[in-house]
Amino acid sequence: MQSLHVNGYDMPYLDVGEDRDRPPLVCVHGSLSDFRVWGCVLGPLTQRHRMIVPSLRHFFPAKWNGVGDTYSIAQHVSDVIAFIEKLELGPVDLMGHSRGGHICFRVAQQRPDLLRRLVLAEPGGELDASLDPDYAGGPSPLLARFTASAGKIAAGDIDGGLAVFVDTLEGAGTWPRLPAMVKQNLRDNAYTLIGQVRDNRPPFSKADAESIKMPTLFVLGARTKGLLPKVLHALAAHVPYSKTAIIPNATHPMFEQAPQKYCEVVLDFLAG
Repeated sequence: MQSLHVNGYDMPYLDVGEDRDRPPLVCVHGSLSDFRVWGCVLGPLTQRHRMIVPSLRHFFPAKWNGVGDTYSIAQHVSDVIAFIEKLELGPVDLMGHSRGGHICFRVAQQRPDLLRRLVLAEPGGELDASLDPDYAGGPSPLLARFTASAGKIAAGDIDGGLAVFVDTLEGAGTWPRLPAMVKQNLRDNAYTLIGQVRDNRPPFSKADAESIKMPTLFVLGARTKGLLPKVLHALAAHVPYSKTAIIPNATHPMFEQAPQKYCEVVLDFLAG
C-alpha cells in the first residue's frame, strides 16, 4: 500500500500491474467500501492494465468517528482530481461504482483533460426535472432510510444500521446472507455513512449528461431494482459517446457477483 498527500490528506492506494503502453485505470469505490472491494477483478484487469485503486478520505484503512465536515461529494471529487494530478501519468481511464460512479462523473465534468475513458457502474444519485418528468424536488426518497441507518450506527448498533442500508438496496433479509468478509468490510467503513447523509449531492441534469465528452461505458446489473437503473438509463441516453453493458443475473455489486463478465465488458471497452 502506498499513499499520496492530496488536499491535506494522505490518500492510501494500491498500484497493481504494469503500464503495458496503456493509460492506467484508476478505480473509485462506492459507499461503505474501500480499495479492497476491487479485489475480485484485479487479476483479470491487471493482465492488460496497470490499476491504481485508492481509498477515499475517511474510508478504511482510516478510522473515522463521523465528526466534521470533510466528508462530502465535493470533497471527494476534489480529492480524486488532486490524486490524478499528483500521479503525473497523463490522462487516465477512470472507473467508479455507485457513489464512486457519481464522483467519477463529476470529475469528468470538471476536468475532462485528466481522462481518456470513463466507466460508470450504476452511478448513485438522483435526477432533476430535465431528466425525470416526475421530479418533485427535495431530498432523495432513500435519504430517510439511510438517515435511520446512520442513526443506528452513531448509537453504536453497527450491524443494525448496516442491515438497514444493505436491505434498502438489495432487498429485505440480505444482510444475514452476506459472507463474513463482506460484512467486516462494511463494518470497517460504517461511520462514513454518518457523513454520507449530509452529502447534499446535486441531482443529475440533462446538461450535466451532455457535458461528458469522453467515451463512456455504463454498466448495469440486470437484476438491480429501484432508482439506480432509472438514473443509469437517463444519463446514458444523453451522454454523447456512451454505450451500456448489462451484466446478466447480477445486482448492484455486479463485479463481485460476476467478475469474469464484468471484466470482459470493461476490457473490451477500454481496448476500443
